[in-house]
Amino acid sequence: MNESQLQQQMVKYFRYKYPEYTIFAIPNGHKRNAITGAILKREGVVAGVADLFLMKANKDWHGLWIEVKYDKGKQSESQKEFESKAVREGYKYVICKTVDGFIKEVIEYINDNH
Repeated sequence: MNESQLQQQMVKYFRYKYPEYTIFAIPNGHKRNAITGAILKREGVVAGVADLFLMKANKDWHGLWIEVKYDKGKQSESQKEFESKAVREGYKYVICKTVDGFIKEVIEYINDNH
């Protein structure tokens, strides 16, 4: 399994379990040629943005950013900077390395409405 397959499993689970909420991907991490990269940058692509976003507020946070890492993957400096900005602006940010870890984080986040 690779990071893409892991993320696909996470999204598949989420959309089955929580069809009433919106989760979506930010496809920042793929290698592109220089022309495509320049176009995407002008369109607003920002290095470091997390892989997934759960568009749901709870009692503590405006939404949930999810960075998917497989195996021994580590955050880049731009990902760490994005995490700091997201948390500062009132969003929760988590790193998930397994589907089980993702499920735990999502359940905890969604149930935090009291």
